Amino acid sequence: MSAKKIIAIMAGGNSSEEEISLRGARQIATWLNPNSYQSYTIIVKGKSWTLKHPELGDIPVSKDNFSATVDGKAINFDCALIAIHGTPGENGLLQAYFELMDIPYTTGGVMNSAVTFDKEAAKFPLHDLNIKLAKGLRVSKGQIVNPSDIVKNLSLPLFVKPNESGSSFGVSKVKTEDEILPALQKAFAEDSVALIEEFIPGRELTCGLMKVKGKSIVFPVTEIVSKTEFFDYDAKYKNLSDEITPAPIPEELSDYIQDISSEIYDRLKCRGIVRMDYIFNEKEGLYFLEVNTVPGMSEASIVPQQVATMGLTMGEIFSLVIDDAIERHKAL
Repeated sequence: MSAKKIIAIMAGGNSSEEEISLRGARQIATWLNPNSYQSYTIIVKGKSWTLKHPELGDIPVSKDNFSATVDGKAINFDCALIAIHGTPGENGLLQAYFELMDIPYTTGGVMNSAVTFDKEAAKFPLHDLNIKLAKGLRVSKGQIVNPSDIVKNLSLPLFVKPNESGSSFGVSKVKTEDEILPALQKAFAEDSVALIEEFIPGRELTCGLMKVKGKSIVFPVTEIVSKTEFFDYDAKYKNLSDEITPAPIPEELSDYIQDISSEIYDRLKCRGIVRMDYIFNEKEGLYFLEVNTVPGMSEASIVPQQVATMGLTMGEIFSLVIDDAIERHKAL
């Protein structure tokens, strides 16, 4: 019988999404097959990295060689399963560390993570694909902004959001000109750059997928019907939305979303499990919103719902992702 792989579930992080990451990490630990994997959760908070041991409590992790000493024995990890939303797990910083340490990890590489975390930059490689992109403008903190000019260019309502953030932290739907500057301040609490984008009426659709060992596994499309003004934090995490999988949309549209999601995955050089978000407007067609390279992993999150609809388990999915990361690393 082969030895169990030792897996580091990287959780926490330095953003407003810390608690969501911790919640997901706890769930992931229950999904991993205990016959194949010995998992440890490592909490990242600033320069402090701590292994949470169920019996021995907090154990410091050495960043010199990514190891921890448990009961006098050094623990070295076979793979890092990144479950951190925001910095440093979703923007390339943690990926760069694991590249330097020569350790397999479960997300896209440094460039993929850095580009996709920048909502504006992620759209640049997609302009020649058959997909619409929302019009918008980029505003840096301290930049002088004329709200009336913004309204002339983009109309109302519109969205103001941090360029680098997730879980709808710092996002506002703006309905009047007077709301623009306060919305920017809210966005700047999360990032030094904000995006102001046109509002696109339509149905919110999302599609998860992964590619392992040369095989594509594209999940069913989900429709999100928010009970709030938009799919904000409360809608996502306080059960104020209906998430319908598979989405009640024509098969042709569903197939197209799955196909374009696969194209975007390749174009952005994604790896592991990702989720693509869209708005479908009846008159104008499908708009791409963003890609989540570390999607939520609580039991009620969208990707687990999609996986269950396929008749698969998250344990099976993560086994594929972990084994692919290790095998891909060996091939380098």
